[in-house]
Amino acid sequence: MNAKHTLATSYNPEKLTEFFNKDISPETMAKLIRNLNYVITLTLIRRNETLEFHNKELDHGFYWLNELAEILNPYFNID
Repeated sequence: MNAKHTLATSYNPEKLTEFFNKDISPETMAKLIRNLNYVITLTLIRRNETLEFHNKELDHGFYWLNELAEILNPYFNID
C-alpha cells in the first residue's frame, strides 16, 4: 500500500492547517478516527458474524483511517 500520488491542484494546505488550528486538534481528530473505527467494527461484527460483504473495501477503509490517525497523533512511539 505504498502508492505515491500527487496532491490535487485544488488541495490547499493552508486550509488543512487552519482546520487543525481552529476547529479540532490533530490529537482529538486521531482519537475520533480510532473511536469511529472501533464502533463500526463492533457494529458490523454484531450484525453480521460472517463479514463477507464489502470485506476488501472495509479493510482498506480501516487501514487508511488508522494510518491517518497515526500521522495525526502516533499511538505507539517506536524509535
